[in-house]
Order: sequence, then structure tokens, then C-alpha cells
Amino acid sequence: MLGLIAGGGKLPFLIAEGAKKAGLKVVCVGLGETAEESLAEKVDVFQRVAIARPGSWMRKLRKNNVTNAIMVGRVYKGRLFTPWRILQYLPDWRAFRIYYSRLRGKNKQADMLLSAIADELASGGIKLEDSTMYCKEHMASPGVMGGKAPRPSVEDDIDFGWEIVKKLGELDIGQAVAVKEREVIAVEAIEGTAAMIERAGSLCRSGGWTLIKTSKPQQDMRFDVPCVGPDTIKGLAENGGKCLVVEARKTIIIDKPETIKLADKLGIAIIGR
Repeated sequence: MLGLIAGGGKLPFLIAEGAKKAGLKVVCVGLGETAEESLAEKVDVFQRVAIARPGSWMRKLRKNNVTNAIMVGRVYKGRLFTPWRILQYLPDWRAFRIYYSRLRGKNKQADMLLSAIADELASGGIKLEDSTMYCKEHMASPGVMGGKAPRPSVEDDIDFGWEIVKKLGELDIGQAVAVKEREVIAVEAIEGTAAMIERAGSLCRSGGWTLIKTSKPQQDMRFDVPCVGPDTIKGLAENGGKCLVVEARKTIIIDKPETIKLADKLGIAIIGR
């Protein structure tokens, strides 16, 4: 039995498929309006829950005898800054306890918040597992993936950008940076990688830039593991990016064979470092 706490995107589908292949029954709670309706067809039990009411996540999972869960999928951080957000999301007492008790006196950035959520779930008998455990075949591998190798000059950009993006991760700002000729074009923040790619394209009209996306130095594999996929490749091609560098064994590539095939077709080099 596996619980799946699902946000948006394709990653919850990947985890559900892997868990089912492993012979597990999958009980899914979809977070607010972010989880896709079609996910219900891929799991054994699907129930939608409010984003800010972790108590309801726990009750629905425990009702189905779930003790171990994986939490994956997008929940756009920008929604947390909408007007009247308290009334919109109606947090329950566990949400208040996470924010005002577990996070009291601590940095309230994403990593600390997710860790506090994991602790709260554990207090209610739900243990969060490594989010990659049922999709190991989709993890980035070292070296060039696919048939397109980067230009030699890109190596300097990779070396230059790698340390910068690792520092961004250490500060819990973002997980990606766009670089060209040892200049930073764009940095990922609350908008996410897709929007950052569009911004990089608008700022570098000549194209030929490199996207570097890594895990955080303190990466907790239970949540917020870096993820790329076909949409990333399409975004790069549409905005002048020519190379995607990801951290090997710590980055999920959605539909890995299809993503690599698409990158070859569109002339995008993918490197696992």
C-alpha cells in the first residue's frame, strides 16, 4: 500500500505507474485544483483535498490503511501570495501548527516548510518516503544522454554556472540558472523553471544559451527533487536554449526515452553531471 500526495504535472503519474508495477495499491490524495483529474484513472483510490488542510490528507490516507506515502507534483508557490489567501485556502489546525509551532523561529523557506510538513505527517502516522524510489529508471545518468553533444565552449559555461546554481540551492532560492559566455542570463525563483526559460529567451535573443538545473546541496529526496521533461526541451527550443545540464542520479527526467528522443530532434544537448 502506498499513499500518493499529488500536485500537478506528470510526475504523480510516473510514481503511480512505478508503484503499481511494484505490486502496490496506490491511494492518492490530490492537492486542491492542482492535481489532474485523469490521475484518478491511474490509481486505486483518488480523493481531492484542500492544499492547506494536511489534517484531511492524513485522515483520508489513514482511512485507507496507508502508513507510507510519497509527495510529488507542482503546487505553484505564487498562489500562496494571492489576496485573501487565508480565506481562500482555509488552513486547518495542523497547518497552523506547522507554521506557528514547528516553524517558530525558523526560516520559512520551501525546504524548511516541506520538512515541517513531513514531521507533521509523521506525527499522525504517515511517513514520507524517497520520492524517486518508484522511478529509478527515469533518473538522469552521467554523461551525454542522446545523440547531441554540446560545443566545447559550453564546458566553460557549465563550470561557471554549476557553482552558482549550487549556491542558489543552498540559499533555497531556486534550482536552475541560464548562462552564456560565462554570463548569467536568468535565475530561477518563485516563477519556476518554465517561466525562467521564457525569460532567458527574451533576454538572450541570439540564443545558444545553456540551462543548468541541479539538486540542492542539502537535497531531501523526499520532496522537491529537480525534474525536467519534454516540456523543458520544447521550452528550450522555442527560446534559443541549446544545452540542458542536470545533476546525474538526482534529477528525474519525465518520460526519459521520449525526452531524449525529442532533444535529439530539436538539437538540444542533454548532459548529466
